[in-house]
Amino acid sequence: MRAMTYESFGPACEVLHLENLPTPDPAPGEVLVRLATSGVNPSDIRARAGGRPGVVKPPFPQIIPHSDGAGVIAAVGEGVASGRIGERVWIWNGQWRRAFGTAAEFIALPSDQAVSLPENVSFEAGAVLGIPGLTAVHAVLGGGSVAGKTLLVSGGAGTVGRIAVQIAAASGARVLATARGAEGLEAARAAGAHEVFDYSGPDLADEILAATGGASVDRIIEVEFGRNIETDTRIIAEGGTIAAYGSAQDMTPVLPFYPLMFKAVTIDLILIYLLGKEARGRAIADLTALLERDALDLRISEVLDLADCARAHDMIADGARSGPVILRI
Repeated sequence: MRAMTYESFGPACEVLHLENLPTPDPAPGEVLVRLATSGVNPSDIRARAGGRPGVVKPPFPQIIPHSDGAGVIAAVGEGVASGRIGERVWIWNGQWRRAFGTAAEFIALPSDQAVSLPENVSFEAGAVLGIPGLTAVHAVLGGGSVAGKTLLVSGGAGTVGRIAVQIAAASGARVLATARGAEGLEAARAAGAHEVFDYSGPDLADEILAATGGASVDRIIEVEFGRNIETDTRIIAEGGTIAAYGSAQDMTPVLPFYPLMFKAVTIDLILIYLLGKEARGRAIADLTALLERDALDLRISEVLDLADCARAHDMIADGARSGPVILRI
């Protein structure tokens, strides 16, 4: 099979190589998926570049990158129903703590990590579901129904944020979103946000509270926890939740502990790779229901060939995209 691999950390154009490797056989409890697409995420770029804290060398002698993808089940291992052969599926955790991910023609992995892909969803969109899709749906709905509640989505024009805005709006919430610049604000508004705010403004908390008539926000979906914690603390409601999935601009934030404590705020730190079985099952069910009713527009920025994997990595590292970057296998 054709596969993109790397054996050392470094620039994408130097360490990523297109190779021919043996097609794996599914072990007991596994399925073999013939991949149509592979999703490229910022976490894949950090892993290949050696950007994860405390990791000084690749964890495996040879790595096929990427955790997200979509395709068709080509074979099943012992214990897996043969009726799954031919099923359209999307992948989660394809390369999490595993050597071989989705940047290849085939992947063998546990059966439950290949989720049925609704017929109305393309393979390109399916490659967005594993990390961005599950992160967004868990961040919005992981605490239960949001119908009638007010949510703020930080970074509502980003990949996860834009999906979160759509999920919240489709679930009956009043959705506020932050973005930057006219294009970003329009993208968040078009996704379903009822009110949008430029996050670079000096009085963001005041602007949000003015728009709500002074009412606090029930749940915040936060992409930059450290940078925004002061604003979030001011606008969050008593008993509210800050569901944070990133803090790249301030990785060691200082918290206003007592203001948060005296509102009894829950801080939910989300790492979708480690989502428990029950919570993941709920997130998958919620995501599937939204997909089946065509409630999500999974905007794709670029679709490249597998051989252009290094270019895809560089596009994401440079921020030169307006949505997910997908490889066509």
